[in-house]
Amino acid sequence: MPTASKLIPRPPATCWRHFTAAEGLIGWVPGLRRARVVATLPDGLPLEVAFEFATSRTYSLVYTYDVAARAVTWSPRIGQRDAVRGSARFDAEDDGTRVTYTLEASDGRSPAEVALGDPHALLDAFARWVARAPA
Repeated sequence: MPTASKLIPRPPATCWRHFTAAEGLIGWVPGLRRARVVATLPDGLPLEVAFEFATSRTYSLVYTYDVAARAVTWSPRIGQRDAVRGSARFDAEDDGTRVTYTLEASDGRSPAEVALGDPHALLDAFARWVARAPA
């Protein structure tokens, strides 16, 4: 599974909070038109999120969390042919957070869509977005 890692100069709690907030995903995921929480866990974290992209791709992902380790994984539930699977981890390091991000596109994606899902590009987009987000 393709992996990227980046040091973001924000605290781990800030990065975690913004990454796990489904309503913020349209701020940094290329081509995402809508992210709707379908179900939440008792602690309020999204359990399932439905996605709608400009490319007419739609799918939902189910999330599993290790809150103590600030780690999250996701896998497709609906629309598996169009979906992605992956993980993210947020570790305190120096003056910020080391984010490790993996993402694997399904076989149903075009080469251009696979390029949009490059984990390095997505992690860079997240870093730019969280740098502007409130602490």
